[in-house]
Amino acid sequence: MLPLDVTEYGKWIGYLIFFLIGMGFGVVLELAGFGDSRKLAAQFYFKDMTVLKTMFTGIIVACLLIFISAAFGILDFSKIFVNQTYLWPGIIGGLIMGCGFIIGGYCPGTSVVSAASFKVDGILFFLGTIIGVGFFGESVDSFSDFWNSSYTERLLLSDWFGWSIGATVVAVTILALIFFYGAEKTEEYFRHPLRKFSWKLSNARYVMGGLALLVFALIIWGKGQPDAEKKWQALGGQYQSTLDARDVFIHPLEYVKTWNDSSIKLITLDFRTKEAFDQFHLDSAKRVSLDDLIKDDFIFDLAQLPAQGVVVIVADEEAQAVKAWKWLKVQGVTNLYILENGLHDWNQIFSGIQIEHFNLSRPSAKVLEQFPKDSYKTKIKLKTNKRAVGLCS
Repeated sequence: MLPLDVTEYGKWIGYLIFFLIGMGFGVVLELAGFGDSRKLAAQFYFKDMTVLKTMFTGIIVACLLIFISAAFGILDFSKIFVNQTYLWPGIIGGLIMGCGFIIGGYCPGTSVVSAASFKVDGILFFLGTIIGVGFFGESVDSFSDFWNSSYTERLLLSDWFGWSIGATVVAVTILALIFFYGAEKTEEYFRHPLRKFSWKLSNARYVMGGLALLVFALIIWGKGQPDAEKKWQALGGQYQSTLDARDVFIHPLEYVKTWNDSSIKLITLDFRTKEAFDQFHLDSAKRVSLDDLIKDDFIFDLAQLPAQGVVVIVADEEAQAVKAWKWLKVQGVTNLYILENGLHDWNQIFSGIQIEHFNLSRPSAKVLEQFPKDSYKTKIKLKTNKRAVGLCS
């Protein structure tokens, strides 16, 4: 299931694939003329808008392919890395990079392409980039507060506007088409200022291409993104063997060990009834229901837990716990486990414990000393939520 982790085929095979992709990307930039500073700088004089049109084409095509694949259960969007948002540092950094682009005629990626074809200006710009990165690294501590300000984790336009993914895709597609049209007409006017100007769309291929993009966007909007149940039907096969082997069911003693491990951030989700929860619950447990698992903000917080984050599900019935586990798993929650048999055996397991100030809702690590070391099999293995990532050139 995409996205693929190519390093699973071996480290060196992964490196080779990365190298070939990078080389291919560089070749495409060179063939598009992006190794020539005159062509790149021409966009700032509105005479050649190839860069803007190419970048927007890449953005909109990637957007449509990602979300139409997600809509039909081919791609798990939760595994796609989205850069964290640092709003004001990003704006200032973009302005600085834009000024450098105008003055030097390159961005960092295109300077590498130009340097690879032995253009002197490209080589000098690339060397300047390396030196600039060095100065930045040495000075960033002096403005670290600003550098790390206005932070938001994995913020999408749909989250910002409060729209559905489909509606946002349609809006972005329409905006891109407006930019395409504006760029084409701007380029036409400034390249041939003496020629009679017309607002009419003269290129039939552009019209057909724009209509195709809009149709794809409308399909995404109409189809909608799959809910947790549909995601499991499409993506659950890769996790079913883990469930069948009961590798996600942890013993109460392992829960106690994890709870007392200061290096782990433990989140306990209690799916029992309010009456049962009020009667007794584990310390810091949060009472939730299956309805909470379809709320974006609830899933967002769980999916963004650090690598040391562990989520444990507590329920009276195993079927309910398994259903919750499935829904959370396909929505990007890692290090996810189920407390074996819920709290049915909790009192029995810890009955007769002779420890001063013993608290049944949060047993201390001393409890483990009263059980043989082979009382349970360790199941919790911390894993990082790998997401496919891409970088701007």
